[in-house]
Amino acid sequence: MDFVIKVMPKGELELPDEIKAQLRPGDEYEVSLIEDSIVLKKIQKDLDIKEWFRIIEELSPDPNQPTLEEISKIVKEVRR
Repeated sequence: MDFVIKVMPKGELELPDEIKAQLRPGDEYEVSLIEDSIVLKKIQKDLDIKEWFRIIEELSPDPNQPTLEEISKIVKEVRR
């Protein structure tokens, strides 16, 4: 999927909402210039346990998560 990013008069970048939704405070990106392209690559950091739990708490519930009743039914079918 391609997005258009506008460069503002003072050099700021105007990002589409779909891109903003992917950014988190503290994220760092490696920037590469390849001919006439600018490539951003997220720098992956090792997470400590506190950061891991913070990320999990921020996630919304999975709308496709089966109920305990559905899981129980699946387990019973597999056991047969």
